[in-house]
Amino acid sequence: MKLEALRAKLSYQTVLLGSVTLLTSGALALASRTTEADIRAAHERDLQQSLAQVLPGKYDNDLLKDTVMIAGADGEVTVYRARRAGQVEAVVFQTVGHGYAGAITCIMGVTRDGQLLGVRVLSHKETPGLGDKIEPAKSRWIESFSGKSLGDPPVDQWAVKKDGGVFDQFSGATITPRGVVRAVKGGLELFAREKPRMLGEMKGAKT
Repeated sequence: MKLEALRAKLSYQTVLLGSVTLLTSGALALASRTTEADIRAAHERDLQQSLAQVLPGKYDNDLLKDTVMIAGADGEVTVYRARRAGQVEAVVFQTVGHGYAGAITCIMGVTRDGQLLGVRVLSHKETPGLGDKIEPAKSRWIESFSGKSLGDPPVDQWAVKKDGGVFDQFSGATITPRGVVRAVKGGLELFAREKPRMLGEMKGAKT
């Protein structure tokens, strides 16, 4: 094959490969833009469902757009604020505990007076049939937090019964409920410590 012909063939292959790569990249970018909105909408629906589980009642504002960031023990915490007539009546935020198999991520709703409206577990890796009783589909144990506060029960009784507290443990799985109780207690302590900021009542705070 002559040198000129070889060069022409190689040049053609290079252009062809470049064109295919460009078309593929464009198709992927288009698919990403097309699905991004759907993914974001699905995430927002899941989040709204989680908020509704721990925040009964109706409020005037869009919780997903009314947030404040608070420094927590495991990093920044997003606090969702629920308002009536402009005043923050309750907040929702995540808190993390540690079970037998790893982290247990919870979401909790708290009134402006520090009373728990509800707690749910968002994710965990606990043993099926034992630790998974923290899920409402498996047990009503998680509902025992509703109505509680740092003063009810007293702070020193915020523990499972095996540790001298008031909360039930599971047969063969004490570590799991212990981790959830500590997570919820830690969340209430965070609220007590950061209440003015969460409620937007600090001097100069964004409300």
